[in-house]
Amino acid sequence: MKERNFIIGKIDTITKEYIENPVVFADAFNQLLYHGNQKIDPARLTELDTTEIVIPYGASGAGVPEQKYRDVLKLLYAMTDGRTAYCVMGIENQSEIHYALPVKNGVYDFLQLSHQVSEAAKAHTQAMKESKSKQADNPQEKEAPTDGEFLSGFWKTDRLIPVVTLVIYFGSDSWDAPLSLKEMYSDVDDAILSHAPDYHVNLIAPKEMSDDEINEFHSNLREVMLYIKYSKDKQTLDKIVKENIKFQSIERQAAEVINIVTGSKLKYPEGKGEVNMCLAIQQMREESKIEGAVETYKDLGISLVETIKRIAERFQLTENESSELVKQYW
Repeated sequence: MKERNFIIGKIDTITKEYIENPVVFADAFNQLLYHGNQKIDPARLTELDTTEIVIPYGASGAGVPEQKYRDVLKLLYAMTDGRTAYCVMGIENQSEIHYALPVKNGVYDFLQLSHQVSEAAKAHTQAMKESKSKQADNPQEKEAPTDGEFLSGFWKTDRLIPVVTLVIYFGSDSWDAPLSLKEMYSDVDDAILSHAPDYHVNLIAPKEMSDDEINEFHSNLREVMLYIKYSKDKQTLDKIVKENIKFQSIERQAAEVINIVTGSKLKYPEGKGEVNMCLAIQQMREESKIEGAVETYKDLGISLVETIKRIAERFQLTENESSELVKQYW
């Protein structure tokens, strides 16, 4: 269990760092919202604090402190019809299928909306204090909220920034979990369901996407998704990696994501900025054969020295190369 938790933690860390790249982040949303059209400019993304401390409304106006975390939460701003339109966009990375995701994401989104309401209330309270100070000098100046505005802290003219959460599943299995609250409800009358709240999960899952949809990505997220999708289909994967020239020089960070989430044990030089996935796969498979041979010789009672000699001859390696590899698997 500890080893499994360690692996999941490592996957979450690496995928989070990968998605924090504004180019990849914008690419994911451009595919989801605009079928790959480059509407969202990564240069216009500004990062928000991933730790959100918000105070939802409680009984009798009492605050209930809640602290929630997002993997990545960024603010996108763009010009539309001559006006600036703001949209909060967040990503929740998932390395495992989550069967209560509509509830989890719904809580995050509404906490963020509640945070906006709280911030609006703070701004209005500060404005009213300043207004009272001005009124002391000039009694004619008066700008009071209505009773409803005062109680809610949210003015009639206030508006919320929409929250769009995208879930990227970095797994090769089919997604079999609910994508809406209505899928999670028990079997009840349709009249009840029609009035029950719903929430829909925006999901990117390689296995659920066609190749055409994956090709709507413009960053190396395309190669990452393609590799994950076919990671359990050796023949198709080999074909895709060989035919797609992008795989011959993929950024190291993307290669590391592929390696950890698929458990491929790919081999590539340390410190190099780009990775040739064709060579990495070839070397990985070669070393896999060597590992199998070492285990066989060891089971047969052949000595370490003799095993090093046999591996060197069988795989056309120098004695030093053979010694280094054999000792890894001995």
